[in-house]
Amino acid sequence: MKQYDFTQGSIFKQLIFFSTPILFTNLLQVSYQFIDSLWVGNLLGASALGAIAVSGTVIFTILSFIIGINNASLTILSQQKGNKDEAGVIRYLNAFVVILTSLAVLLGIIGYLSSEAILTMLRTPAGMLAEATIYLQINFIGILFLFGYNFIGTVMRAVGDSKTPLRFVVISVILNAILDPIFISTLDYGIAGAAYVTILSQGFAFLYGLFYILKKQLVPFTIPTFPKREEMRLIFKLGIPSGLQMMVISAGVMAIMSVVTSFGEDAVAGVGAAQRLDSVLMLPAMALGTAVSSIAGQNIGAAKWNRVHQIALYGVMYNFAIMFCVAVAIFFLAEQATRLFIQETDAVAFGTHYLQVVAFFFPFLGINFILNGVVRAAGAMFSILVLNIISFWVLRYPLTYLFANWFGEIGIGLGMGTSFVISSIIAFGYYRYGKWNEKKLFKNAKVS
Repeated sequence: MKQYDFTQGSIFKQLIFFSTPILFTNLLQVSYQFIDSLWVGNLLGASALGAIAVSGTVIFTILSFIIGINNASLTILSQQKGNKDEAGVIRYLNAFVVILTSLAVLLGIIGYLSSEAILTMLRTPAGMLAEATIYLQINFIGILFLFGYNFIGTVMRAVGDSKTPLRFVVISVILNAILDPIFISTLDYGIAGAAYVTILSQGFAFLYGLFYILKKQLVPFTIPTFPKREEMRLIFKLGIPSGLQMMVISAGVMAIMSVVTSFGEDAVAGVGAAQRLDSVLMLPAMALGTAVSSIAGQNIGAAKWNRVHQIALYGVMYNFAIMFCVAVAIFFLAEQATRLFIQETDAVAFGTHYLQVVAFFFPFLGINFILNGVVRAAGAMFSILVLNIISFWVLRYPLTYLFANWFGEIGIGLGMGTSFVISSIIAFGYYRYGKWNEKKLFKNAKVS
């Protein structure tokens, strides 16, 4: 597979060709969860689906931390790649492998032993607790695979290859879709079968991915050795605030849902369905944000700051073009899209109005993904953490609460949309006037 050198060539073409496979990878990962829920809901019923949903919140929190650490690896490895420091790439690859493997084993053991306690703390209904515990424990057994195949994908993107990770996710999704009904129903493993299939499909994708990149020599992996203190310090310095960013986001989403619940069951069902669509609608902007981070990282490593600023500009323009088209489509198709998940008239109406209000604010949320992606590529992870705290806890939650009280149910979408606009202005202000571009991660870093 082709690996891009992003320090030269057409930025606009690179954005298109590099971000498109990332978009499809993200779509497949969303479909992975959808297929899982579809089989469990139809074969085992609402109680089992609820058990998976509760366990899923725990898994999502862990995945958020993994994504955070991976963002750190993307920043470090892409800068080393742009700096043409092959020895640095090898050293930090080794350090990430050792640290992530150790974290995965530690989290797996702690998680397995404390699954029931965690679910009890989350007030899981007594009728779901046993099944939810089994599902969560099995997932903790296979957490190394979750770490592994996410990390391989991030490494490939850091060196300029977004197509190879798509291959691994396709394998995982196909295996999951085929094996789910066999393990759940034919072999009669029930909810445990769904969990076994998850770790089997992720495990196969991880092992195949590892074999593939080693055979093709796509990444300079070496036999693991204990990393140096300076390497560990840098990884944790970037990785911990990056992981906390994702947790701030997930906590903010739960807080906003507490505003929605005050409007009753129809509101919860309607906004719940709409948020499932939100997660799909924002995928183009998220894919662009990841692509921008990889491309900018290489150019920051090469000290090509003019290209870095062009990347931000083209990224914002491309985001507006794509997300405006998405907004127009969802405005006219909001009701039909909501009915994919729910049928109750009042709930559908609530979800439809929410989507139609918030749709044209999506491009502004995309600006955050783009500009924060550039800042993250420089290694200013703590700054991104602060920006996310402002976005969710100073703006989005308070504005949603206030607008909902002032304007009723339509205020939920208005409050969230207004927060998107203000947070994008703040993100631009920090990008333009902040000192993120003065970060220097490595002693041998090039200067502009």
